[in-house]
Amino acid sequence: MRVDPTRLEIFKNLFHSVAEEMGAALRRSAFSPNIKERRDYSCAVFDAGGQALAMGDHMPVHLGSMPMSVAAAIAAMKMGPGDIVVLNDPYAGGTHLPDITMVMPVFAAGRRRPAFFVSSRAHHADVGGAQAGSMGLSREIFEEGIRIPPVKLCSGGRLVRDVVSLLLANVRTPVEREGDLTAQIAACRIGERRLDEIVGRYGLGEVETYARHLLDYSARMMRAALRKIPAGAYRAEDFLDDDGITDRPVRIAVEIRIRDGRATVDFTGSAPQCQGSINAVAAITVSAVFYVFRCLLDEQVPATAGLLRPIEVIAPEGTIVNARPPAAVAGGNVEASQRIVDTLLRALARAVPARIPAASQGTMNNFTFGGADPRHGGAPFAYYETIAGGMGARPKIDGISGVHTHMTNSLNTPVEILEHVCPVRVRRYALRHGSGGAGRRRGGDGIIREIEFLADAQVALLSDRRIIPPYGISGGAPGRVGKSTVIVRGKSKRLASKCAFRVTNGTVVRIETPGGGGWGSLRE
Repeated sequence: MRVDPTRLEIFKNLFHSVAEEMGAALRRSAFSPNIKERRDYSCAVFDAGGQALAMGDHMPVHLGSMPMSVAAAIAAMKMGPGDIVVLNDPYAGGTHLPDITMVMPVFAAGRRRPAFFVSSRAHHADVGGAQAGSMGLSREIFEEGIRIPPVKLCSGGRLVRDVVSLLLANVRTPVEREGDLTAQIAACRIGERRLDEIVGRYGLGEVETYARHLLDYSARMMRAALRKIPAGAYRAEDFLDDDGITDRPVRIAVEIRIRDGRATVDFTGSAPQCQGSINAVAAITVSAVFYVFRCLLDEQVPATAGLLRPIEVIAPEGTIVNARPPAAVAGGNVEASQRIVDTLLRALARAVPARIPAASQGTMNNFTFGGADPRHGGAPFAYYETIAGGMGARPKIDGISGVHTHMTNSLNTPVEILEHVCPVRVRRYALRHGSGGAGRRRGGDGIIREIEFLADAQVALLSDRRIIPPYGISGGAPGRVGKSTVIVRGKSKRLASKCAFRVTNGTVVRIETPGGGGWGSLRE
């Protein structure tokens, strides 16, 4: 069939609208603030082979890695109409344990095999493990929560109650978890319904044909973008402050080789996998590469699997960018992913400096806590959030202050919601003025978030950029490093970037997030 550009645009938006509506349904029906308010979820549409056709405007760290979860589900079992597979195992297509993914096949009339797949992924505020919130400092994955290989959560349209019971028995907040899981199921069913409508209107043949055209179009656009980058090899390195167990910096190294509309992204030379929980699995590294190279394109180019066709990713096994079991990985999804992005952008800045921003805050400032809520008779609670910081300055404009950047696309929980759902008081929530790096274009400022606990609680912090600052570009100054403090009865103590501890009623935790780097020298 000849490619009709108008038709191609129609199908691009049809598939994208399915993913967006899935996300809207998930957000509206979820129970937890992390999904409902912070929007820590993602949805996508895939073809019969598990290739991404459309992604919602959701979380980059989820979306780029989701195809591996879909592939794992397809490989694990045969799926029939009404089936939904659930998984979170980082070593079987997942990312880290709190990110629970559902994969649902979509069948066309008269077809015995799926014509499409839809998938929803959400970060659950607790999936068990040693720490409330399941994002604490750990040494192996068994400490981080329940590990779910691909299993059927729904079979023929009915919940598999044994699987649901098993999951809920291993978490601290089963009512909230069941609500969020049910919301993900609803999102998948919305996706199935909308794809059925599209096939009913246009016919399966045309829909499948234009799905292939979208993949091809994305690949052509990526090749065109790569041809605009001067051929050559561009190297960079950056470091995570530490792994939380030792105080040694953790190196991420990359060489990007550009030639004839193709790119090889080689992470050889990166540090071996570490003792702490900042290891990234291969899906995370591929996701970061997908995100960075997607940023080189016009936003109208569809975010499909075709974007990766001209790009080869080399991530040696057993390293910080491709860890093997039983390495702990809770922070790889959130902290290592950000540093991989920083390293990739630093390398590309050597090739196209006028297009690349300075480093953003480079951390998600993961803050988790939980305990017994005295307001509700001692009922358990668990809470998770990431905290915004400064965006790196761009070549033509300053960085934005107090915003989530790069691999996260979430929001901060509103003060009113946080105080309603948890026994805490937000004492301060403000921009951290002057934390952005100076330059011809100034980096964005971080924020200050100060929380007083109104009950005893277990607290964990996974963060970075507390020692090594976000870099400036083209002579711009680095942003200020972050800082975390615990205050007990008026006495302050500096916290390590990655730590877990217990607090009593009245304890205050203050988190000051990094600013973004500056762009360009003030002397020019």
